[in-house]
Amino acid sequence: MAVMGGSIGGLTAAVLLRDAGWDVQVFERSPADLEGRGAGIVLHPASARYLVERMGMSLDDFSERTRWFRFVGRDGKSVYEAHCRYRFTAWNTLYRPLREAIGDSLYHPNSEVRSIHDEGPEVGIELTDGRTAVGQLLVCADGISSTARSQLLPGSIPVFAGYLGWRGVVRETELPEGTFSRLHEAITYYTPALSHILSYPIPNPGEDQRLLNYVWYRNVSETTEGAMTDRSGGRRHLSVPPGAVAQDQVDHLREDAMRLLPPDLAAMVVATAEPFIQAVADVVVPRMAIGRVALIGDAAFAARPHAAAGTAKAAADAWDLHAALAAAGDDAPGAWAEWESACLRRGKNLVARARRLGNMSQVEGRFDGNDPEIVFGLDRAGDSCFDQ
Repeated sequence: MAVMGGSIGGLTAAVLLRDAGWDVQVFERSPADLEGRGAGIVLHPASARYLVERMGMSLDDFSERTRWFRFVGRDGKSVYEAHCRYRFTAWNTLYRPLREAIGDSLYHPNSEVRSIHDEGPEVGIELTDGRTAVGQLLVCADGISSTARSQLLPGSIPVFAGYLGWRGVVRETELPEGTFSRLHEAITYYTPALSHILSYPIPNPGEDQRLLNYVWYRNVSETTEGAMTDRSGGRRHLSVPPGAVAQDQVDHLREDAMRLLPPDLAAMVVATAEPFIQAVADVVVPRMAIGRVALIGDAAFAARPHAAAGTAKAAADAWDLHAALAAAGDDAPGAWAEWESACLRRGKNLVARARRLGNMSQVEGRFDGNDPEIVFGLDRAGDSCFDQ
């Protein structure tokens, strides 16, 4: 079996299917291990499941928790507060144990798939360097800009939502005295007009410095060309990574933070050495199983981040695929239909809920802590909570 994409979703699928006895090979386009892709993640039981159940890790090994779920006013004082039952991690912290679990012999970097050929009893892939591989099945986990989706479902493309997520990570020593301790104890929201920003702590394994992560959702009135043009003048489509955001855009972000945000949140944005940008977009697909090919994670449905369930959905897709293949026995392709039906429902529901949340904040301006719909979750609002 081939797995296309070596990010968190692809790795989860690969280790599960390897554990079940499949001959798995992972093909990743990047020439090196993936690092620094994204920052904070709200943990979900599905995202943590392999690390806990199969690797024997404790949640405290790879996540942080806070005491409070908090909304603040312009002066920084709390306007809504409740006990927090979320846990938080970072992309790298979740990725690293999965990458180590799959090892090097089954993981092929610098292996970008150019085309898929699903004919007869096997499915084949051709890489951009001319190499080929075949297998009984192909799992495609190659993200929101999926090559597999563009070939198999060319009408299913990312649709820009009209706003950007500005993100960053800061160390505690980079902040004024008292700022880190106040923000570290909570997931903190502030909701200026037709926008919102949230911050929360993320783990930093093996390091003394504790970290805070934030994302600030900001509408774009006409075009993203300014923000999405990087330092070298290149036009990015869905993200501008750390260190590549044009300096004038970083300067404007810091100026706006001082003008628009409460003091602690403003200090956090201003202290960010290398903020980065993610364009908020949706992807909806009519199929996830096409012949002997399965699409999982953002290669299928990509939801706006407001439900905090993108990584969880990729992991859940992988766990459900593992279960369907185990139940199917020798009829591996026959497992597709039942798996697809359940995952299509999950993806459609998640995208619809995340759209509602985005519209509440960025269009309707009615995003506040008293609304039960804003609670994070994959299959339903609230299922990202952990008992604490």
